[in-house]
Amino acid sequence: MKILMVIALLLLLCSASAWTPNGDEQCTALVATSAATVDGASLLWKNRDTDALSNKVVFVEEQPYSYLALVNADPGNGRLAWAAVNTAGFAISNTVTTNLPPPAGLLSASTAPSAGASSARPASAGGDPSIIMADAARTCATVEDFERFLTRNLGRDVGARTNFLTIDAHGGASIFEIHIDGFKRFNAADTAEKYLGLTNFSRSGTTDEGFGYLRFDSETLLLKEAPGGRLSVEYVLQVMARDIGHPLLHNPGRAAWRNLPADTPVWLHTNHTINNSSTASAIVIRSVKPGEDPKGTTMWVMLGEPLTSIAVPLWVAAGAPPPELWEGKDSALSKESARLKNVLRPLKTAERRDYVDVTRLDNAAGTGWLATTLAAERENLQQVEELLKRNPSASELAAFEKTAASRTLAVLQKIAVATAGAKTGNSQ
Repeated sequence: MKILMVIALLLLLCSASAWTPNGDEQCTALVATSAATVDGASLLWKNRDTDALSNKVVFVEEQPYSYLALVNADPGNGRLAWAAVNTAGFAISNTVTTNLPPPAGLLSASTAPSAGASSARPASAGGDPSIIMADAARTCATVEDFERFLTRNLGRDVGARTNFLTIDAHGGASIFEIHIDGFKRFNAADTAEKYLGLTNFSRSGTTDEGFGYLRFDSETLLLKEAPGGRLSVEYVLQVMARDIGHPLLHNPGRAAWRNLPADTPVWLHTNHTINNSSTASAIVIRSVKPGEDPKGTTMWVMLGEPLTSIAVPLWVAAGAPPPELWEGKDSALSKESARLKNVLRPLKTAERRDYVDVTRLDNAAGTGWLATTLAAERENLQQVEELLKRNPSASELAAFEKTAASRTLAVLQKIAVATAGAKTGNSQ
């Protein structure tokens, strides 16, 4: 009993930290309807910014719906999900919000779940958004189900304050901004653009309070620059998730990097950029089109900072992901990304760690790794497009996942070996 109480208290402390408005709890995200995308499928995107930099993806077999969950490597528990997609094609993620009424407080330790407890419990347990998302993934088939879920489970004692992003297999794409007195729903279909982007403030909150406005400005600009005015998984992954532009400072873009000398570091500050030092992972979930089998709902995952990672595809229908995404204390893909992060961000003191040496990504000598990672990711994207045209079986999806994960890991390992002996600058 004492051990369970200690676990419960730790969970409560983790939940409390989620409300702290600091650079370690950020996130940039998006929901888009079929009318806003190139292929008529809804999208959900999240760059997860957190101090828990080692992430995994796990499969949770449940009733009525099993699901894939993006989780912290420690404890690696799928009952604490930071993004998820289930067998019905319902997907959910969140961003911390900082301009809504603050939490009223957390529940007593005796009501918090143990680390190994079943998720078959009220979503109000602890008010932790990761618990709420795991429970929603287990029980909701549609965005409408999630609204009923909130109405049924959330109340003033929960202490939740967050933005939830949701899509489903029927074209639903909505954001729910929740706080101690209730929630407000925003539908992407009701906007002129047919999408909704957000960071760490809420549309229903107090104007100009909180933070995340600079990243939101960058996101808004990138959304407007989407080729042909339509969003694609490729554009979100390759451009938006990896962006280190600044709306006020106008950092030099990728086209300028390829002209930089390879032997002289060029530093950019990334404290208020979409891809930043606290970005632990990125996911893009592509729904199926209305009427299609939800098994085709695809979860694209980059473990680690996007500029140091490559997205791989996963499907709930395939069951447990390849071991490269979850096995070990830190997953293999997360570890290789971390190795590259140490080259990209070699300066470790508090005031220096937000600087990246962009010559590691691209330079005039062609020794940067970004072209290689983008090409490997495009190969994954193109092969998935062809695969899904054939209406693959669950076993075919599982086999493809395994091949893609292994190939992706090999690319990252090769880059890491090539950069191992490179000069990384002053690491004070």
